Order: sequence, then C-alpha cells, then structure tokens
Amino acid sequence: MPAYRALPALARDPLGALVAFGNASRGSVVRIGLGLLRPYLVTNPAHVQHVLRDHSAIYLRDGSGMLWGAVKRLFGEGIMAEGEVWQESRRILQPLFTAKRVDAMVDVMADEIYRAVDEVPAGRVLDASAEMSRIVCRAVVRVLFGDKVSVDDAVRIVAAQDAISASVVARVLAPFVPNSVPMPGDRAFRDNAALIDDILLPAVRRARAQPDGGDDIISTLSRAKTADGRDIDERQIRNDTVSMFASATETSYRLLTFLWPHLKAHPDVAAALYREIDDVVGDATPDRSHLARLTYTRMVLDEMLRLYPIGWLIPRVAAADDVIDGVPIPKGATLLVSPYITQRLDAYWDRPAEFRPDRFAARPAERRHRYTHYPFGGGPHKCIGQHLFYLEAQLIVAAVLSRFRVRVHTPGIPAPRPAASLRSGGKVELTLVPRGAV
Repeated sequence: MPAYRALPALARDPLGALVAFGNASRGSVVRIGLGLLRPYLVTNPAHVQHVLRDHSAIYLRDGSGMLWGAVKRLFGEGIMAEGEVWQESRRILQPLFTAKRVDAMVDVMADEIYRAVDEVPAGRVLDASAEMSRIVCRAVVRVLFGDKVSVDDAVRIVAAQDAISASVVARVLAPFVPNSVPMPGDRAFRDNAALIDDILLPAVRRARAQPDGGDDIISTLSRAKTADGRDIDERQIRNDTVSMFASATETSYRLLTFLWPHLKAHPDVAAALYREIDDVVGDATPDRSHLARLTYTRMVLDEMLRLYPIGWLIPRVAAADDVIDGVPIPKGATLLVSPYITQRLDAYWDRPAEFRPDRFAARPAERRHRYTHYPFGGGPHKCIGQHLFYLEAQLIVAAVLSRFRVRVHTPGIPAPRPAASLRSGGKVELTLVPRGAV
C-alpha cells in the first residue's frame, strides 16, 4: 500500500482506512507506506494467532516503537513491558485475577455497583462517560484496591488517564520522533501523569512502610519478592498499580458509554435486553445468582466488544526474521495487529458494520477462529482482567436497567476515535427515568 494512497486515506479517516486496507487484502499481509515507517498490517485470524500466540517470543512490545513508546512514559516497566520485569509482574498479579478469586468478589462488587447506581440523579441530563466512570470506579476500587484509594481519587485518575490517552496521539503517529523533541500533547501528558503519581505514590509508600495482610493490588505488590528473593522496588509497584487501574476501569466505562446510543438506535435490541433483565432480575438487587441467566446481556457486550475493542491496536516488533504465510518479515519490522480491524472485516463477519448481538448466540456450526474476536488481545500478554470485565459490565447493565429506562439525547452514534485507546468521538448525554414511570 504505497504512501501516496495510504497517507491521504489515513488522514481523512484512520480507522475506516485501515478497515478498507484489510478488506482489500482479503487476509493477506499488507505493508503500508507511512513515510519513514512501513509497518506490516496483519488481519487474518490465523496470522494474528501466529504473531500473538504461536510465535510470541519473536514478536515483542517495543518500548520505543509505535504506541508502546508513547504509553510507556505512563506505565513504565512492569506488566506492560517485556522480558523478566513483565514475567515478575505477571507472576505476582495473575493470582489476583483468577476466575475463582474474581467470582469470590462478585457479591462485594454487586453491592458497590447497586449503591453507585442508587446515587444516580434520576431525571437529570448526565454525561454518560462521567457517570459510567463513577460507577466503574465504585465497583473496582473496593475489590481491587481496598482502602488504599478513595472513589473520588479513582474518578480523578480515570479523568487523567482519559486526558493522557488523547495527549499521545501525535507520538503514536510519529514514533520515530525522540521524546526530547516537543510535540503536541506533551504538557497535558506530563500534568496528568503527575496527578496520577500524586495520588498513587503516597498509597504505595504507605503500604510499603506498613505492610498489612490485605489482598488488594497495592498490598500484594508491596509484599512481593522477585524470583531471587529481593523486594519489588517502589517504581515497579507504582507502574503495575497504574497499569492495573487502567486495565480494570478503561474498557468498562468506555464500552458502556458506547452502549446507550446503540440501544437508542436499535429498539429491538433494547427491548430484548430490558425483557431479559426484567425476567431475570425483576425488582431484586442484581447479584451472582443472576449472572448465568443474563445470556442476552452477555451477547450484547460481546457485540459491543467486537465493534469497539478499547485496546484497538496491538503493535509488535519482530526480534528475528520470520515468514507469515509466505511473506518474509525481517528482523526489526513493525507489525500492526488490530482487533478493531479484524473484527470488522467482510471476510470473517456477516454484515460486520451492523450491530447484531444475536451473532454471538451459541451455534456450534458457525464457530469462528478464536482470533476472529479477540478484544482482550491474545497469547501471553492477553489481558488478565477479562473475566472481571464481564462480571462487572453485566452487573452494571443489570443494575441500571432493572431500575431505569435510558433516554439518550445525543443524536446518532458517536464515531469511534483512535488514541492510545479507542474512545467516543463525541459526548453522550442521557437521562435515566425510573422504570415504573415509563
């Protein structure tokens, strides 16, 4: 894909252009001319598996490359890195996110979500993103951070992360520019990263000075030892705390912000969702006993994740020469893997631009390749918070819709906008009306 064709299309509509490149290639590996950078676009599910899972030892996150070079300034070395530091962080944090442990948190999480929804001012016009972030923070802070971080501080961190995600766009698009060269967004990045540190570093230092028996993330990291028996240093604890906070909140509140306009645009889906929650939850408080029966709710979430994978871009750099389906990949090459693109391609999905939750109904004859739908990544670096997301998001949707009907005032569906993570291109305003008043 020569630069004279790629660059104008990407300038007009970067996400649409990448999907168009993927559709034109019909699953072949495509090299895109971007001036100084000529990455390989990998969209075929089998090729995605090759990169993310089967040959993950070759295809690495590059701390100076596309996307990772920009976000590493916030997350640093730790669970978002590679090599021994990543292995240590993964070893320490993985037990906190096993299905068994997350399931044990459900009752506490459900109670916090219900309380947060109870505080929603019914009848007022609300900013969906702000309201969803408040509910999500209330849901995860207690179960993941104990008393180390307040809900108000968690909301401030989410707002800072949102600003940081937007601030790094220029550096994502121009990864070859050194950090020493000023670029748009740098000041916003520094200011918001400092705000996050001002909140989290004191919590980390208190936990290290006075270790307790808590099983929250900060306590666990503060007690942890490396494989050779050394204490984890303060900076790595800070890095992993910031990383896990982002992982536990960002997908949930961003995806739920996208959800409400889709329900307005698709009244049949909204009616089916309301009906399921009325039948399963009724006037009760949503809890673990309801989750297994919220099957349509899960289908809606899967379809939202297909259309809006928040971690939309997964760049990798080849650490050695390789071949993908006959295409030579030289050492040092950048590869762009994107769930957003693969999950919207005509070759793998029927009418992929349409919002159709029923495509995730259980039909064994229509099983897809596992990397046709991979909103949480794949291989060793697959997001460890996937199970937590589904429990959290189902409980939030059930808590909101068992008590309210949602009226969206924003016309149409805001277009997604690429940044460090996928975000809504416009503000979503809504009003929650008590169910009995509708």
